[in-house]
This record gives sequence, C-alpha cells and structure tokens, in this order.
Amino acid sequence: MLEDRLLVWKFKHGSKNAFCRIYEKYRDDLLRLAISLLNEANVAEDVVHDVFTSFIQNGKQFQLTGSLKSYLATCVANRARNENRAYQWQHNPGMDAVKQVESSSSRPEKWIIITDEFRRLSNALAKLPYDQRETVLLRAQSGMKFRQIAKLQNVPIKTAQSRYRIGLDKLRSLLNSEVTK
Repeated sequence: MLEDRLLVWKFKHGSKNAFCRIYEKYRDDLLRLAISLLNEANVAEDVVHDVFTSFIQNGKQFQLTGSLKSYLATCVANRARNENRAYQWQHNPGMDAVKQVESSSSRPEKWIIITDEFRRLSNALAKLPYDQRETVLLRAQSGMKFRQIAKLQNVPIKTAQSRYRIGLDKLRSLLNSEVTK
C-alpha cells in the first residue's frame, strides 16, 4: 500500500516509470478478473487497457483513498458490467439477464497460461449469475472487502455476503459434479 501511494505520487508528478510499474504490478490480476467477468479474452484486454488509459488521462486529479488494486478492480468491474450490458442490448434486446458467452478465443497469450483447471473454473464461473460471479471474483481474486463490493453493486453488505456465499456454494457444486463425471 505504501509502495502504491509512492507510485501514484510519482505518476501524478510526471513519472512515466511509476505508471509502468503500476501497470506491470496489476495488469495480470486485472486481466484475469476481466476475463472471468466477460468470458472473452479480446474484450477483457480492451477493458483493462481502457481502464489504464482512463487512469492516465485522469491521473492529475486522482486521489488514492484506499487500495489502488481495489480501485482498479472496481474500474474493471464497472467496465465489464457496461460491456455485458452492451452485449445484451445488441444481441438480446429486452432480456433481463446477460447471456453468458463462452470464450471463443483460444489463442495463446505470452503472459497468461490458461490451464485445464483454469478453463474448468472459468466455465463454472460463467454459469453463475453475473452478480454472484462479480462478487466472488472481487472478493476472492481482487481481495475487496464486502463493504466495498456492496458499495460498488449498490446493495446492502448482507446482500454482497449472501451473493458470495451462494456463489461459492454453486461453484463447489458445479466443480464437484465435473469430478464425478
């Protein structure tokens, strides 16, 4: 956290190296989060790059009040939610739920190795309702507190906790059923 504060301060004062360090430090985690939320590597890459582009453009006004990782994860989650809404609107106008999309991208990435276990987990995550998937990923992968997740999703803390618990239970059930097959 102290390193992040120093990096943000240096970035705000014109250090390109500070931004590069922030990018390198959080890029992989944010990309994994975006892929898990969107189920499409190409769109996830665009979302992460958009978040960092926005961060650069608004860097002078940025005030770090908490965890930089949580802030960036929140930005990714918001943009992923917008992408899912746009996809829903374009492909399923009038539907209430976002259609889950299987990833059609199987091209290798030099800095992300998608293993069989990761694919199994990604497929199981894709079967969760979006609000549960987002809650599980923000808590487990990005380390956000339930208070932060509740604020992001505009729900009570107890709802965020329930989404997390129910989402984990569904994931366990889905992954256990694959093992018995």
